[in-house]
Amino acid sequence: MNDFFEKTRDMVWGWGLVGLLLGAGIMYTVRLRGVQLKLFPFLWRQRGRKHKNGGISQFRTVCMSLGAAMGTGNITGVAAALAVGGSGAVFWMWVSAFFGMALVYAENSLSVQFSDSELHGPMAYLNGLPGGGLLAGAFAVSCLCAAFGMGGAVQISAVTDSMRSAVSRPVIAIAAAVVIFAVVSGGAKRIAAAAQALLPAAAALYAAACIAVLVMHRERVPAAFRDIFAGAFGLRQAAGGAAGFAVKQAVSVGVRRGIFSNEAGLGSSPILHSAAESDRPELQGMWAMFEVFFDTMICCTLTALALLCGSPDMSVSGALSPVLGGLTNGFISIEMSVFAFCTIIGWYYCGEAAFRYLTGRPGGIVLAVVFAVFSALGAVLTMRTVWAVSDISNALMALPNLAGLIFLCRRVNKPAP
Repeated sequence: MNDFFEKTRDMVWGWGLVGLLLGAGIMYTVRLRGVQLKLFPFLWRQRGRKHKNGGISQFRTVCMSLGAAMGTGNITGVAAALAVGGSGAVFWMWVSAFFGMALVYAENSLSVQFSDSELHGPMAYLNGLPGGGLLAGAFAVSCLCAAFGMGGAVQISAVTDSMRSAVSRPVIAIAAAVVIFAVVSGGAKRIAAAAQALLPAAAALYAAACIAVLVMHRERVPAAFRDIFAGAFGLRQAAGGAAGFAVKQAVSVGVRRGIFSNEAGLGSSPILHSAAESDRPELQGMWAMFEVFFDTMICCTLTALALLCGSPDMSVSGALSPVLGGLTNGFISIEMSVFAFCTIIGWYYCGEAAFRYLTGRPGGIVLAVVFAVFSALGAVLTMRTVWAVSDISNALMALPNLAGLIFLCRRVNKPAP
């Protein structure tokens, strides 16, 4: 059974879907005239402006959405990408993030235009297509599965592994279930408040630790960038005749890792931004782009550079131990726990929105209990099949979402100057 799901995952996440995601990102980049380059000037002009229209504050919404995207993959996922795809994978992560920024701008812009009091995110704009109800239903089912799998159980599994048996698995499971239920049962406002309280501090501490590694090994930083660009195009391998394979691995791993990291094009971002206090399409689109930039261009890049410059065994603990010493394992476990928790509660919001669409009623306490318990099982069960099914669910979210993005492209306008 494990082999079946893993083969299915490899098939759905083949070059067809990856090419479709990149192609849609390129299409929107051209149509919106390089909207990514307008990000920081736009956000600078918005400072001090009020855009209230009910809902959660913009900063809390950004924390909730960014928390859902970051997860444990920003730490362990980058190390795995370097191990399989080499240093060149980092460059292709940047490429996928750059074009992914245009995608999340588009999906958030469409979400604001089509959402109402009942429908949000891709489920709203997919219903705007002929026969879109079927696409919206397929998206909702896949989103609900992904919320329980990738958004819940997989995150707890990664945290449990990072603790290296310092805490027993049943204790982690019980604690996770209690804490997750305590937050998600409070709805969007409690989820956003928790993300705001946890994510900025955790991200700042992790970034500071990585920067300290780079300062300690500053003489290696230029060489790390050279390795990234050389590995991306197989320049080092060309002499040995292995350039083609090396580039294929770098592109494949880098693009996929970038998509998994920032979730651009999957449709989760517009669901989370539907809780925001502003209903301006360009504002939600721009903040969603910032999240992709921060997730991949900042956090994943810092992890990669720290590994390339300071880790003899290409492990995060090996990179941070010269800086943190005996605190390294505890620090990594805490960071992993916070990132995972923010991902879990953000994905619950996505799953609850999908459940509401499918059943016509809110999830309430029952869904919160089921989600908390299922997520906690990640601490005690083998996750191989859950990982594979979660990857498949993410792919099946992307397909109908991309259909909506492509067919509704004329409804997406570039931001006003």
